[in-house]
Amino acid sequence: MLIGEVARRSGVSARMLRHYESLGLVRPSGRTGAGYREYSDADIRRIFHVESLRALGMSLREIGRALDGPDFAPATIVGDLVRATRERIAAETELLTRLRRIDAAGPADWEDVLQVVALLQALGSQSAGARQRAALAVADEVPVPVEALVEAVLRESEPNVAGALRWALARSGAGDGDGDVHGDGGPALLAEGLGSPVAAVRERAVRALAELPGEEAAARLRAALGHPDAVVRGHAALALGARGEADAVPALVDLVVAGRDDTGAADVLGVLAGDATAAERIATALAERLADAATDAPARGRLTQALAAVPGPTATRVLGELSRDADRAVALTATYVLRLRDAR
Repeated sequence: MLIGEVARRSGVSARMLRHYESLGLVRPSGRTGAGYREYSDADIRRIFHVESLRALGMSLREIGRALDGPDFAPATIVGDLVRATRERIAAETELLTRLRRIDAAGPADWEDVLQVVALLQALGSQSAGARQRAALAVADEVPVPVEALVEAVLRESEPNVAGALRWALARSGAGDGDGDVHGDGGPALLAEGLGSPVAAVRERAVRALAELPGEEAAARLRAALGHPDAVVRGHAALALGARGEADAVPALVDLVVAGRDDTGAADVLGVLAGDATAAERIATALAERLADAATDAPARGRLTQALAAVPGPTATRVLGELSRDADRAVALTATYVLRLRDAR
């Protein structure tokens, strides 16, 4: 079969067939009396093999080694192609993400585009100082999509930078839910972080949620009161309690018992006990936990101290009972608190 007919039947141009021949990939087995290239059935099968491997993304040089190499191992070649394809997809996905974020920032001109690109790069910098400067720039109303800020918040381990990023996220309008600043969805994206298998990421997510204004962030924090991670529950309770939400009381009492942020939890309980009904509820909850912690002296001491900030008859009665407690430290604390109350 002559080269023109091979080209028509295979879909490979005559020019490409000559190129294959120059590389030694496909050599016609014979020549006609007039010197024209003549391809055998085996040559044509070889052409289709080359085209098939090209379709898998192999270079012509790799194809030559694969077809002619004595140590050719199809599984190895396919494995290499799988890895290369994954790397290419990851790179293109990263590029797509950057382009989407730039588009979401709504740049007005190329200067805006370059500014957003520079900030996105700085947020991913190895330098903590560069990341912090980028966070402060975002807080000064440089438009960076909320999605990029949330991603930076969830991966940031440096405390000072993390604080700047949370501040920037709160100032960006991420919790407003109106979508008119740099995009919305901040609370929802952070809530996804609460499902991370990494404890540090879950804590970063709930701390960022705690600093976001708005009802959507508050709703996510309420849901977090039932989270299996005690650290997440604790941060959510402190944030909600500071907002005046009584549903946080059980988790705040848990913090006092556990000795984790117990001083802050006691302070928030004192604020929540601002009216008589709330004060009685909180005092009752603390009293119940005192009964449960009969053999846990440190926890009983912390619960006694927490009662100091709670007004009302129930708290006074429980403190009176504790002033006669067998644990001297608890008794002294309760007595001291009662004297302060009497002096008011």
